[in-house]
Amino acid sequence: MITTDVKSARSFVSDDEYAEAFELAEKTYQQVKNQTGAGSEWLGWQRILKEPNDAELEELTSHAERIREDADIFIVCGIGGSYTGAMAVIKALNPYFKNNGPEILYAGHHMSGKYLKQLMEYLQTPKEDGELKSVYLNGISKSGSTLETALAFRTIRAWMHEVYEDAADRIIATTGKEGGVMNKIVAEEGYQKYIIPDDVGGRFSVLTPVGLLPIAVAGIDIQTLYYGAVSEYEGREQDQETILEYAALRYALLKNGHALDVLTSFEPELIGFTAWIQQLLGESEGKEGKGMFPAMAGYSTDLHSIGQIIQEGRRNLIETILVAKKPISDFKVQETQGEDIDQLGYLSGRSFHQINKSALDGTVEAHTEGGVPVLKIIIEELNAQQLGKLIYFYELFTAVYVYMLDVNPFNQPGVEGYKKAMYKLLGKDV
Repeated sequence: MITTDVKSARSFVSDDEYAEAFELAEKTYQQVKNQTGAGSEWLGWQRILKEPNDAELEELTSHAERIREDADIFIVCGIGGSYTGAMAVIKALNPYFKNNGPEILYAGHHMSGKYLKQLMEYLQTPKEDGELKSVYLNGISKSGSTLETALAFRTIRAWMHEVYEDAADRIIATTGKEGGVMNKIVAEEGYQKYIIPDDVGGRFSVLTPVGLLPIAVAGIDIQTLYYGAVSEYEGREQDQETILEYAALRYALLKNGHALDVLTSFEPELIGFTAWIQQLLGESEGKEGKGMFPAMAGYSTDLHSIGQIIQEGRRNLIETILVAKKPISDFKVQETQGEDIDQLGYLSGRSFHQINKSALDGTVEAHTEGGVPVLKIIIEELNAQQLGKLIYFYELFTAVYVYMLDVNPFNQPGVEGYKKAMYKLLGKDV
């Protein structure tokens, strides 16, 4: 199971504060377990792990293999939970520069006309051999009416219908079982459809077809990912101590005036996960004037931009660091040849993992001494199984912790505010 190191954070909370918070966490865990809390109809992210749909996993894997054999480009068209989970896993596990498979691109996650225009130009640019690129499109939206995604989906699929005779076979819709604009489009065009379960909200949907199809197209073993999450689910049914400790400490720190959580990692591969966690926590806890703001940073890069304010700025923040215990690479520093001109001889022969770990340990020590509580969330190694575990760990933690704030973890009423104002300005009836 996922482990933690909370020694730093624990030193900022008194025994009485911790005991009180831990008791509350135990109560809210029972709300999740017994499905008695607000929004309990949205606990499908647990149900799908309790009752794995192996047939769907096999279908998604088989479909992804067919796409991989033909596609040059696979476009994930969605926003928020419709793409952040897939992107997190893909960025964590795929090579940085050249992937063995289709290029994974993203659209529908903002409304930049420049981006969409250049994307369309890129899709239309022939390959080196002069042939047209083979493009597949996955539109992901429960309703189909989210403006960012709907605009991109309309633009890209219109072009695909112009250039591909088999366009309907290249376009996949991932949406709700029934109702909504997307289902009307599917009925009209005959696109293949995958269903987002009614009891799973967007930010909890990465282990449904929302995330699993793009992840599989990227060449990642979704069965290993999925059953990693199943393993974490089964383990947490027996042992909740780590979850309760983490929830209690974050709650106690919030009560003590800590308003900002810097989500980070010293492994660039895991920065995508901080984006997924940011949405998971931000949309879940940020209600009724409550919650801790989830910020993102990438270490050690951002220690050279915001390290100063973290070390000596206002003492109202905490840090949560994602850690991969086993080395991600065995790459080492070259041995010094001759005179030590670059003054790096003291690092000769050491692995970059070892150097990076020293940076991590030094940062935790310095920030703790500077008044910043630090929590480390630890996976054994960077692979599909461990990332599946991490996904469920954070889903369960979020539910337990947010119930401690006495708000519904599964709705997002505030998200509709900007939409209503935007639609009014655009002249749409709302």
